[in-house]
Amino acid sequence: MKKTDLRDFSTWTSFVLPGLLIYLFIIAYPICYSVYLSFSNYNPNSTEPASFVGFSNYIKVLTMNAGLVDSSNNIPEFWHAFKNNMIVVVVSVFGQIPIGFILAFILYRKQVKCANFFQAMVFLPQFLSTIVIGIMWRMLFMVDGPVSRIMQKLQGDPSVQFSMMMDPNKCMIPIGIALIWMYTGFYMIIFLANLQKINDSMFEAAKIDGASEVNIFFKITIPLLAPSILTSAILAIAGSLKGFGLIFALAAEGKQRINSEVLPIYMYRIAFNNAKDPMRFAYGAAIANIIVIISVILILFSKWVGKKLGTDEDY
Repeated sequence: MKKTDLRDFSTWTSFVLPGLLIYLFIIAYPICYSVYLSFSNYNPNSTEPASFVGFSNYIKVLTMNAGLVDSSNNIPEFWHAFKNNMIVVVVSVFGQIPIGFILAFILYRKQVKCANFFQAMVFLPQFLSTIVIGIMWRMLFMVDGPVSRIMQKLQGDPSVQFSMMMDPNKCMIPIGIALIWMYTGFYMIIFLANLQKINDSMFEAAKIDGASEVNIFFKITIPLLAPSILTSAILAIAGSLKGFGLIFALAAEGKQRINSEVLPIYMYRIAFNNAKDPMRFAYGAAIANIIVIISVILILFSKWVGKKLGTDEDY
């Protein structure tokens, strides 16, 4: 081996190999093992080796219903969690992103006084613990919490209580409000950073031509920031399908948590909070893999929409 080749090999070994090994053990191995578990009858309480069972675990998690969900439709628990997760995706993509975009535009165009103060206040939830925020919103939405007290004052009826968290058809409304409050600031900063890359002369020229702020927003700002909007949509989809802490802390134990259950919490309940089921880890792995598949499908769909609208960019 030549001296230069030996030096190149030693450089590769010193810099690339450690990162590759870390990736294989921390990321690649758990993914492969999760796929293996989902197709096996692995039982942690048995000494027998696990065997291949095909798609039976996937069929089981898609159809099982323990009657825990307080729903007149009596749908399987997976599809109940899937429905709630899609609500979270919709709130993230069509709630957090548009509001964050509008706030970023208002701050960038200096349409309000004390812009730095408002920017800091909107972004403040990003510095707080997700669990702390979840507990805070849970206390607000308690049956005898501040929201109930306000409703009692407004309606003049001391028996009025905020009961949305107990209603399986409405429990995602307060959760959606909490999600918007927590994550809107993140997307606002993304859009604000990209707005600062735009040449101010474009806005000034538009104003000289008689364009209003509304026209500037729709005719200039949105087209220029379209790639950033697509990127934010992908981040929102990925974050929505792996979100756990906020909803877990916000929804109290029992009926509230079951009614507002999303796929990551459903996976946690099946795999780690169900010790009597010997197949719990196999079922949990199957749910995790389904979440990954759903994420990939939604992200590919968003990129396809971006290409059709001419907003896609290389990643």
